Order: sequence, then C-alpha cells, then structure tokens
Amino acid sequence: MKWSFSGLKDFDNCPRQFNEVKNLKNYVKQTTQQMLYGTEVHKALEDYARDGTPLAKNYERFQRMMDELLEIPGARYPERQMALKEDRLTPCAFDDPEYWVRGIVDLLIIDGDTAYIVDYKTGSAKYPDTKQLRLMAIFTFAHHPEVMHVKAGLLFVMHNIFIDENYSRADIPQLWGSFAPMLTRLAIAESNNTWMPNPSPLCGWCPVKSCQYHGER
Repeated sequence: MKWSFSGLKDFDNCPRQFNEVKNLKNYVKQTTQQMLYGTEVHKALEDYARDGTPLAKNYERFQRMMDELLEIPGARYPERQMALKEDRLTPCAFDDPEYWVRGIVDLLIIDGDTAYIVDYKTGSAKYPDTKQLRLMAIFTFAHHPEVMHVKAGLLFVMHNIFIDENYSRADIPQLWGSFAPMLTRLAIAESNNTWMPNPSPLCGWCPVKSCQYHGER
C-alpha cells in the first residue's frame, strides 16, 4: 500500500476513517479554516524562499524567521518532492507509478555533506511530532547520496519555536524503526481487510457518517 506521513497518521488515529476516506473514497474530509490558513502560509513561505516574493502584510511577521533560515549557505530546494520504492532504498520521482512512500520537505538546503530540513507548522507547538522529520531525512539520504548529516527542525511560525533533531546516515535503520509499529499494523489491516474504528473526541468531526461512533463528542 502506498503511503505518506499524513496518511499514516490518519490510519493511526482511526483505521476505519482512513479506509473510508483514503482507500474507498466514500467520504471527503472537510477543509477547515485552519487548513486553508496553513496552505496559504506554506505557499507564501515557499515563494519567499524560492525567489524572494514579498510576504503579504499579514505574513510579514514571519520574515525574520525566514531570513535566518535563508542565511544558511548551500543549494535551496523549497517544497522538495521525494519518494522511495518499496525496497526502502531506491529513490524515484514523486509521481512514479511504482512509488511506495513519498513526501514533501518544506525547505531543504544542502551544503556539502550536510542537509538542513525545515518543516513549517502553523498550529500549536504543544505536542510536536518529529517522526515527520525522520521520514524526510530518510528521503534526503536516498535522493542525495552526498549527504552524510541532516539537521532537521519543526518551525512553529505562529510561536517562533524551533524543535530540532540531528541525524547521520548511520541512523537510517533507527529512523525506519520509528515507523515499524504503524507500518506493521497497516500491513495487517490491509491483508485482513479489517479497519477497526478508534472512538475518540474527534468522532464529532469525522466525515464517515456510516460509522456507529459518528457524531459522538
């Protein structure tokens, strides 16, 4: 089964919803104002990093953070799309029909044997999840064999908080280990075609109206 970090998180939150939305496409997740705002901010920061497009007035407060990132020397790759085939080693194009996992790095900078990965976040920094950075590091090591070290961080732009992790190429097995439990559960669910619901307070906003827990808060 093809996957991405966001898809794997959706599966972990609720296998039933994941199957109904991602696989069967019986329902569509509603786009919230928070999601729209996040998309707009990502686009503004992408354009600023790529060609210096001035930030809109309501986004100017992010300029100082971006300028500090852009002082890092090296080749810049805003919105770097990368994918791997199922052997977990072979890099491929983002839209390759045989891709197994793929993702997008908001900002990738490569300076010699060191890569810098930044993922912009517009939400709360209360519960940061750095597993996304680990997957992006795996992609970077595969697509850029010259890279031996990765310095990665989640940039919570609304709070000016930067949460960082550092990896080396020798860490790749451990990085994959971060995803082993969820990938095993996903493989079992797919093999048995069993997608159990996971009741939570989020059921009140779930699009899967056929679920017995739909609407509960």
